Amino acid sequence: MSRVALESLGCKLNQAEMEALADRLAGRGHELTESVEAADVYVLNTCTVTHIADRKSRQALRAARRVNPHARVIATGCYARRVPEDLARLGVVDAIVGGPEDDEMVGAIEGSGRVRTTGRTGDSSGTWGRTRSLVKIQEGCSDFCSFCVVPYTRGPGRNRTPYEILAEVKNKAARGHREVVLTGTKLGDYHWNGHESAWLPELIRRILAETSVERVRLSSLQPADLTPELLMLWHDSRLCPHLHLPLQSGSDTILRRMNRPYCLAEYEGAVRQARSAIPDLSITTDMLVGFPGEGESEFEESYRFCESTGFAGIHVFPYSKRPGTPAATMSGQIDDKTKKQRSARMMALGQRSAGRFRSQFLGRTMPVLWEDSSGDGIWSGHTANYLRVYAKSDGKLAGKMLAARIAEEYADGLGGEMVNGGCDG
Repeated sequence: MSRVALESLGCKLNQAEMEALADRLAGRGHELTESVEAADVYVLNTCTVTHIADRKSRQALRAARRVNPHARVIATGCYARRVPEDLARLGVVDAIVGGPEDDEMVGAIEGSGRVRTTGRTGDSSGTWGRTRSLVKIQEGCSDFCSFCVVPYTRGPGRNRTPYEILAEVKNKAARGHREVVLTGTKLGDYHWNGHESAWLPELIRRILAETSVERVRLSSLQPADLTPELLMLWHDSRLCPHLHLPLQSGSDTILRRMNRPYCLAEYEGAVRQARSAIPDLSITTDMLVGFPGEGESEFEESYRFCESTGFAGIHVFPYSKRPGTPAATMSGQIDDKTKKQRSARMMALGQRSAGRFRSQFLGRTMPVLWEDSSGDGIWSGHTANYLRVYAKSDGKLAGKMLAARIAEEYADGLGGEMVNGGCDG
């Protein structure tokens, strides 16, 4: 049996797939290690959403080969699906497998891998996570936003059965996971029309009704997904008051060029309804700056929209050409210097916006799911609305749900003081 190091870049869906792989490997007697140097096999789940993601994937593979020349290096994931020949040309990869859940992955790890370029949905009842665990409910997308390569790498939507998902959540709760994150390429598209039919609100209702997991978090949604049927589910406090709603642009002109399935008025209306329905809600977003045709006026529109919306966090990405996508050949391409300047402005706004949102909770006492320690007695964890909290404790807090009084701004989150007795459970 081998010692295997697993690393995942990119989205939560990638992380969920690596949890699944970790569980499969543990079941076959392999030892999982965080040390690339000590591993017999290194597996990287790559990302290709931008050219920067491509570069990070190549850098990680080269670094693994450099620090451990004797390890078997395997590349998998979206970059491996899109252009496996690029990874093969690096000269550091022993095997390329389309997806972590492909049947060929275990064979590649055990020495009989070969290049594949397609991936399929599988079970992800992993043990890789500790306090929080990711559950894939679907993958694939057919929206074809003009900038996005994901439909070409992941393919059309494919859904897991409610039975599989419920069984996995129950299994993870039994193993001690306090929180599960439901993830997918386009979460709101989840539906199952078999004998056990379900759509996203019904699936969540069943998870809350039929499992004991203490927190359920949703990874990413679109404005149209926030239906009254979905919003009413937040009456159950186990459903985390945190929504990630990718905006991409605050200009209707650019949204149309992006082929996004909403306009600003629809997005704004969804935010307003969600905040009205969910107390203490945090809303985070993605912004893509420097898209072809984004002039100064369109960027200023985006900036002002984000400023007025008051996001709890903004993930900023400069536009990156993805070969084969419509945006790659659009007129009005933006130069790198301008994209860098706009990214810096939007990131600074995001930091200020996040700080303003966090400041609302100073003086509050909130349950925190504690995750890890920096080694000096300072522990960190997250509230249900995804605020990172730091607190000092001599005890071991990992995996515990304990209350902290929020006292101050600290690092990238909030500083707290442990409350005697906490609120474990």
